[in-house]
Amino acid sequence: MGSEGPTLLEPLWQGPAPIDPSAVSGSVSCALPARYEAVKGARQFAGSTLRQWNLSELLDDVALVVSELVTNALRHALPGGPAPGEPERPVRLHLMRGPSRLVCAVRDPSAVGPVAGETGCGEESGRGLHLVESFTDGWGWQPLADATRGKIVWAVFHLPTHAQPG
Repeated sequence: MGSEGPTLLEPLWQGPAPIDPSAVSGSVSCALPARYEAVKGARQFAGSTLRQWNLSELLDDVALVVSELVTNALRHALPGGPAPGEPERPVRLHLMRGPSRLVCAVRDPSAVGPVAGETGCGEESGRGLHLVESFTDGWGWQPLADATRGKIVWAVFHLPTHAQPG
């Protein structure tokens, strides 16, 4: 995963680099309520955004990753809903399109990082981050500037060649 000029995340193993605004050709976000019904809304938001950006061929993979990241945020960062004094919509989904990559990021109020679980074949949960790893070109997380204010978990998708400029 090398450099292609200004990129959204480079190198991936070191976490997200500062984003060069000139490298972002599209950026949207939406706030999500602390309810599991928000996962469906997040998938719909991602789907409509990808269709507007003419990236429909990524829809299934991005929808799966959005579902996993938002579910993890709701399950692990907000197990009992937002704490008193926290905003009503404490989870936020961000989508950013650059020249060759799409970044999907979910922000939540927990500073605890995600951990890929060890699951048996009969268990119903614990595979989410393994799916994220399988369906993306890289993922990671980092605490927000003020570590007591949460983290962002991100995943990167390389754009199909026909969707890249030039």
